[in-house]
Amino acid sequence: MDLDDLRSALAGTAGGGWLAEALDRTAGEPGAVGRLFAAAGRRVGRAPLTAGWSADEAARALLLAALPADLVAERAETLYRFGDAAEKRAVLKALPLLPVGAAAVPLLHDAIRTNDTRLVAAAVGPYARHLDRAAWRQAVLKCVFMGLPLAVVDDLDARADAELAVMLGGLVEERRAAGREVAADAVDLLARLTAGAPAGGPAGTDARNEA
Repeated sequence: MDLDDLRSALAGTAGGGWLAEALDRTAGEPGAVGRLFAAAGRRVGRAPLTAGWSADEAARALLLAALPADLVAERAETLYRFGDAAEKRAVLKALPLLPVGAAAVPLLHDAIRTNDTRLVAAAVGPYARHLDRAAWRQAVLKCVFMGLPLAVVDDLDARADAELAVMLGGLVEERRAAGREVAADAVDLLARLTAGAPAGGPAGTDARNEA
């Protein structure tokens, strides 16, 4: 999913005229993005759109992308910090589509600390490639703890490693000892890792995230 896909999915929907004007205004008057970002849910609706995106999330991602490149990271942080849950989630989902590099990683850390499953799920999407190994492993465990399906974790099989297996094994054992159910996908991941299946690799497999 990229920005062109989101534009296409929004074409012809209710609020399309408003969005076109909002994008032009954001490009020429970046200070207006806060009001427009907040209004997106009312103006384009919140209906499911495509590939897990809702109309308001897609519109908000496009608004962020319409900002001058040197302002995107700063405004994304501000909109996340002062937004409601839906606005925060839209920022998190938009991050991999924006020219922010690793500058927005603190937003992932904040989202992962919450108990909002929607925010945690958004935080372990494609932009989570910028998380270092330790933070990423903790995020995966948070998903298991909260009962989120591990399918929400982007690039899970490529990044899962022996250290995650140890941590996951401890969590599974702890939950079973307490008489709590363990999700099947967590048990399956642990089995793959401990059996040496291709769900992971040596510690250096994801060295790009340690840079």
